[in-house]
Amino acid sequence: MTAPDTLGDFADLLNDAPGAPRSDGRAGRIALLVFLGVVLATLAAAGGYVWWASAASLPAPTVVAQAPGVAPGPAAAVSMPGTGQSVLAVSGGEGFLNTDGNGVLAASGDGSALPMASITKLITALVVLDAHPLDSATDPGPTIAFTEADTDLYDQFYVRGAVISRMPDGLRLSLHDSLATMLLPSSANYAVAVARWGFGSEDAFVRAARSWLSANGLENTRIVDATGIDDRNTSTAGDLLTLGRLAAANPTIAALADTRSVRVDGAGTVTNTNGLLGTLGISGLKTGNLGDGTFNLLFTSTLDVGIGSPLQIVGVRLGGETHDSTDADVVRMLQTLKDGFHDLPVGTVGDEIGEITTAWGSQAALVLSRGATLRTWSDTPVSVVLDTSPPQTYTEGEVVGRLTWTAGERSATSDVKISGAIDEPSLWWRLTHPGELG
Repeated sequence: MTAPDTLGDFADLLNDAPGAPRSDGRAGRIALLVFLGVVLATLAAAGGYVWWASAASLPAPTVVAQAPGVAPGPAAAVSMPGTGQSVLAVSGGEGFLNTDGNGVLAASGDGSALPMASITKLITALVVLDAHPLDSATDPGPTIAFTEADTDLYDQFYVRGAVISRMPDGLRLSLHDSLATMLLPSSANYAVAVARWGFGSEDAFVRAARSWLSANGLENTRIVDATGIDDRNTSTAGDLLTLGRLAAANPTIAALADTRSVRVDGAGTVTNTNGLLGTLGISGLKTGNLGDGTFNLLFTSTLDVGIGSPLQIVGVRLGGETHDSTDADVVRMLQTLKDGFHDLPVGTVGDEIGEITTAWGSQAALVLSRGATLRTWSDTPVSVVLDTSPPQTYTEGEVVGRLTWTAGERSATSDVKISGAIDEPSLWWRLTHPGELG
């Protein structure tokens, strides 16, 4: 038998085959066309599937990662004196420092009233400025013409061993310069002279001062004179904390308290008795001592602890043993507060925190792209949050997440990246896993 040359011949062969049903030539050709159509459709469908499987999106990988916990730093505490009364109030660092409703971070002593000594002169200045306000820190204000009675105060306080400053006969000074001479060296004769000028007499000043204290909530503070020489001028650390805030809010007093020395006509160069100015951010406010274990310092500080904005501090030390020990007590309070802030390592570049695995069995490690440290206080807890996302390129070094550490108001971050190659799936895997393709 010869091979068919045409579809008709092929149809004829089918008809001539032994046992084949007889049909006419047209019917055979139709059967052949149907058969060939089925074959071609099957082949086309198979080719379409291969194309779809090779291009379909892959299933998301499985990311197994654990944000590693971070142990907090060592516990810290502010070192407070064991004698007298002390208090340290802080504004700022709220996410780190546990202060009470009045901003107090640390306090020591039983809260009893103690002699204020020359801190009294801060009250004298505030009461006078309340009655005769100045427009700004540099406003000279009204001129005070000191009287002969004022000049006589120099000798009166000299024999009492008080601090005094020169006041020549006929001296005329601005209120600003008079306050400077009273506050910086703590001159008793200028305190009484300014009080007399402001209210007519020292007794009238005392009455005004008591009203001012009551109006400002200083119920545990007692005033009997303008200088503080009398040990009946007493207050508590809590009241003096309020006084310090009032003084720091007054532009004239705040500026004078932060002045080391100034030249005043008639009085000469007057020097601030607060030798801690500039130490640990100290900017004021007033010393006071009567000897015999009555050494005091009411102070303010703008303390930079490395968390962005400095801490704003008002503190009190009452009843120090000596001038030097009182200064040392204040420095210790501030230094231990500052030292309690530290840089805590929270992550190292290359730290492995998990792995990424594909459905076709390829895997790679997840690592930190950089190291990180966190500025924190004491043993403030550190929270850790890990966010991940599916890779786009599956290549080594691709960022697939971020790790964030937070303590208080501070945060540090590191990207999480792929370490190692993730192989593409084979065509065979794609063809045999249609249910996992997108």
